[in-house]
Amino acid sequence: MFNIEWIKNSVKNGKDYFSRHADQERQNDNLTLNEVKEALLNGRILEQYPDTGRGESCLVVGFTNDGKPIHIVCGERQEKIFIITVYIPLPPKFKNPYERG
Repeated sequence: MFNIEWIKNSVKNGKDYFSRHADQERQNDNLTLNEVKEALLNGRILEQYPDTGRGESCLVVGFTNDGKPIHIVCGERQEKIFIITVYIPLPPKFKNPYERG
């Protein structure tokens, strides 16, 4: 199980990295690296996912300093936060940043 304080401390200490997929999805949604980190730093864990063969992960919901909602799925690799994917939660999949559609 992930702890949001560990995630925030990892980001603050530069112990984070993006998968190729996460970086591509970030660019597809016109998000900067800084916006993703802002969302992680003020976010909260929305869902925890058990090990599905690639390790445990969790879904963090956070907002940029400008109020843009971002979902970040992350795991842990080599004692760093590993960003698996990033996206802006939109209908019809999501009613709002906290509820699925």
